[in-house]
Amino acid sequence: MSDFAYVTLWQRPELLDTAASWFHAKWNVPKEAYLACMTAYLKKETEYGWYLCLDGDRIIGGLGVIENDFHDRKDLSPNVCAVYTEEAFRGKGIAGHLLQMAVDDMASKGVTTLYLVTNHTGFYERYGWEFLCMVQGDGEPNLSKLYVHRS
Repeated sequence: MSDFAYVTLWQRPELLDTAASWFHAKWNVPKEAYLACMTAYLKKETEYGWYLCLDGDRIIGGLGVIENDFHDRKDLSPNVCAVYTEEAFRGKGIAGHLLQMAVDDMASKGVTTLYLVTNHTGFYERYGWEFLCMVQGDGEPNLSKLYVHRS
């Protein structure tokens, strides 16, 4: 893990376009949606951040914090979103490190409760997340799990 660099987009704003393209490729959410959220963060219009793991200059992991991650519980906010680690780098603690970065950064800004939508079981629990309830994803036929992390 020591060979990787963990940064916020705030620390590396030149990665804006690259990061938006990377997340778009992983999640098929329009690149413009990522650019809008990331630009708002860089302009200090929101405290919600974007967190990246780099291998050299290549993004190999990342996640963001947004108001709502496309589900029907708009009262449960903010949400960690777009958690992804490149397959070749999984099992090295990258996602856990990024999750902790987000939790710590948001707590430093007074946001001590975060939410996360997932279909994984057993992964997020390792990092202090707890199952809260089921939510209906926008346009999704099946319910998804919503987890909570309290600092």
